[in-house]
Order: sequence, then structure tokens, then C-alpha cells
Amino acid sequence: MANYPLPKFHFQVDWGGTKIGFTEVTGLEVTIEPIEYRDGASPEYSKIKMPGMQSFSNITLKRGTFQGDNQFYQWWNTVALNTIERRDLIISLLDESHAPVVVWRVKNAWPIKVQSTDLNATGNETAIETLEIAHEGLTMINE
Repeated sequence: MANYPLPKFHFQVDWGGTKIGFTEVTGLEVTIEPIEYRDGASPEYSKIKMPGMQSFSNITLKRGTFQGDNQFYQWWNTVALNTIERRDLIISLLDESHAPVVVWRVKNAWPIKVQSTDLNATGNETAIETLEIAHEGLTMINE
């Protein structure tokens, strides 16, 4: 049996709302900022590099627009002054038996941008709405 990489089109998002399907998830990215250091008595004439603070990209979720389904906007409307409903998300890449193979856990996510579909009288596409979220942590597990 050949060993193939995983396809990326079979996934699910547990986002704390009712179960809805997403067409696209982007921004699953973690970056560690390097810290450069050199003390004056070092025999090396270069700096050493150490791992520093982590930073996380915003995550973008896209899905089809459904009549009467306002979950993106309801979450958006929880913003009040400096408080908002924060949610932990679980994004799973699934195998052919629908079991998680790679899992991304997102900590304390909250919406920073909601975008409705664009409108085009000559278009032939599905209406897609977008939710961009900020978060405080992303861990990846390859099961």
C-alpha cells in the first residue's frame, strides 16, 4: 500500500456554536520570534539565537450564507466595551472514516471582522460569508 499525504478538503470546525460546515479555514500559523544575544566576553564573534515570544496569525473561517442563520453576527454582537464572548475552537483534518488525524486547538478566540458576501448580478457563485478571529494560542497535534 502506498503512503500518500493527507488531502486537505475533509475537515470540521467545532467553534462553540451549532454544527455548521465551513468551506475554508486559513491562518493556522504560529511564529516564534528569535532573541539575539551576545555577552562582551564571548569568544564567538557572533550572536546566539534563542526562542522568544510566540505570535499567532488571525484565523479566517469562510462558509456559505444560509437564510435565517445569524451565528456569525450573534457572536460578533457579544462585543461590549472591552468584553466579548471568547471561545476555544477545535479544527480537525479528517480521514476517510471521519476520524481526526491532525487537530488544531485555538485558545480564547473572538471575532474581529465579519464580512458578508459580495453581490454580483452576473455572478454564478454561492454566497460566502467570512469571519476573522483573533486568539491567544494555537497548538497542533498530529495523531
